[in-house]
Amino acid sequence: MDKLSVDVCVIGGGPAGMTLGLEVARRGCDVAVLEQTGHFNRSFRGETISPDAVSLLARLGILESVTDAGALVNRKMKLTENGRTLLEVDFDDFPHRHRHPLDVPQPTLLAILAQEAGRHTGFALLRNTSAVGLLETDGAVAGVRSRSPAGEQEIRARLTVGADGRYSKMLEMSCLPYRRTPLERDVVWLKLPAPPDWTSDTYHIRIAGGRHGLFIPTYPDLMRVGFNIPKGGLQNLRRAGLTGLHTRLDELAPELADLVRDSIRNWSDTSVLDIFTSVVPRWSRPGLLLIGDAAHTLSPILGQGVSHALFDAMTLAPLLSEALAKGPDEVTMAAREFQRIREPSLRRSRSLQLRQERMFTFSDPVRVALRSTFYRSLNRSPWLKKRLLGSVFFQLQNR
Repeated sequence: MDKLSVDVCVIGGGPAGMTLGLEVARRGCDVAVLEQTGHFNRSFRGETISPDAVSLLARLGILESVTDAGALVNRKMKLTENGRTLLEVDFDDFPHRHRHPLDVPQPTLLAILAQEAGRHTGFALLRNTSAVGLLETDGAVAGVRSRSPAGEQEIRARLTVGADGRYSKMLEMSCLPYRRTPLERDVVWLKLPAPPDWTSDTYHIRIAGGRHGLFIPTYPDLMRVGFNIPKGGLQNLRRAGLTGLHTRLDELAPELADLVRDSIRNWSDTSVLDIFTSVVPRWSRPGLLLIGDAAHTLSPILGQGVSHALFDAMTLAPLLSEALAKGPDEVTMAAREFQRIREPSLRRSRSLQLRQERMFTFSDPVRVALRSTFYRSLNRSPWLKKRLLGSVFFQLQNR
């Protein structure tokens, strides 16, 4: 069996893993990133990047490359109920240097991160490679056994980082306890050609009773659409045939009826996301640390997943590079310090998302009326709007 030794072994080549690999390699450490696929073409993955995360792309030195490669600037967010606007947000109104969310295809972002990381001799991206087991020494994780088309390999590492997403195998292998909470609904995702009479700079949220849909302009000329179904309700939806799917979208965006029927002609044109949150009380054990969705899965509401992945990686990298220069005890302490720094922000985002999810499930007339009143009141108060949304999109830049 082949053997490889590095300072840091990162499992998962998504936004968290690739950003961490880049930042650790920039600091002179040897790092291997294992990515189980041979490409970055991930369908229906998070593509919305919050203004704070845009500021981090600037700090990484890749913002210009990302925008040049293709990104849509999101200038407004509009929430509509049965044709009536309840809330409209203009990101130009916020007093920050990076005030607009971006919609960036994930393959574009990951390819740029990989290209930048590849400039450093200590960085290796191992494609088509999966971690199949942990290596342990005296109760501490000492790396992983990996498998690729070339065979199995031992990768020894001073720290192994699980960045393998919401269905993390590293979380399972770590034996760290966790609590997974299913939310009341799942989301069906699909893509449409950009409607010619919709502006390409506005993120639309449509609600109708207990149903809601997200309509997100996507580079270069598409729209990502996500609409809720009851938890585990895909079978019932499919029993009604594509006509049932078309009808569900008609309730939220009747003006797109012809476009939906022309574009969605098979269930393979859709994807279903199982919505849950995960709480992992301890993100680490000696020799191993979880980051991104592996440590703290969020819901897709308000597009926070990619942003928190970037926050994680850029918070961890300086702590880790300093600790690696000292010893294993310092690496363990750095992993704990990383969690201490990041948890408050994650708790705020999770709490806000759960409240928003509950509000979107309201279907009885009284609670629907209260929800509408809340959004209208928020819309009438520029101060309150900036304060509430600032806590979502501008946590980092508000410091």
